[in-house]
Amino acid sequence: MPLDIERRDDHWRATFTAMASPCEILLDLDDPAHARRCASGAQSEALRVEAKFSRYRDDNVIHAINRAAGRPVVVDDETADLLDFAARCHELSGGRFDVTSGALRRLWRFDGSDRVPSRKQVKQLLPLIGWTKVHWERPVITMPAGMEIDLGGIAKEYAVDRVTGHLAGRVGAATLVNFGGDLRAFGIRRGGAPWDVGVERPGAPDSVALHLQLAEGALATSGDANRFLLRRGTRYPHILNPRTGWPVVRAPRSVTVLGDTCTEAGLLATLAMLYGDRAEAFLEESGARHWVIR
Repeated sequence: MPLDIERRDDHWRATFTAMASPCEILLDLDDPAHARRCASGAQSEALRVEAKFSRYRDDNVIHAINRAAGRPVVVDDETADLLDFAARCHELSGGRFDVTSGALRRLWRFDGSDRVPSRKQVKQLLPLIGWTKVHWERPVITMPAGMEIDLGGIAKEYAVDRVTGHLAGRVGAATLVNFGGDLRAFGIRRGGAPWDVGVERPGAPDSVALHLQLAEGALATSGDANRFLLRRGTRYPHILNPRTGWPVVRAPRSVTVLGDTCTEAGLLATLAMLYGDRAEAFLEESGARHWVIR
């Protein structure tokens, strides 16, 4: 996976691919060697997180948990922290956020086609979903055979925060980390100007719906612009309700949330989508600054 780096006016821009997303690092530096070292370290950390928590690999902790067939699995501290976070998210969301909904991906493939599973097929998978069926007592997780966890709902945002932490003590200058539209910034740019950020208009990748400025903190966006099904005029977004096994109806096309960390902002954006037509009310209650596109 190549790392490309180029000079942009008063900063360096590094790009690579990780977690099936375009990744971008903006560094308010002059020294090209230092910029490349920082960018290379950022790429390595992103790829480490991807390798460790991807559900598409057969050599990591997620595979070990998902293939344990009811046997207990001891996990390391980093994985335990994410499982603790997942447990809190499940509780705070009233079960709307559930990392065991990975089994539903056997049926739902949001590739823009019209392949919608039958209600019978979905119903047959529901017994394999539900965090309350998992026995989690740090550092041991025991999950019934056939169930799967999928940390995809938090992994990219977590990677942004991990890369930010990696860079914060090394760059010595203002930095923006952007993984597929989930961003975090730190440091004051020379001249004091914030970073200019654009939020894509759903369904129009070359059009910007929101122009925002970010100096410190994180922005995360959740939406159905790129992952959906379309059948007989009905659009099925990729946000699934784990309690029904079906996509959430009347959800916004896009939700963007400002937070202190990308993990926090991403969680609120995803939960807003899960609340469907109550997305705005949920976000107002959360107190987070947000932007909703319907």
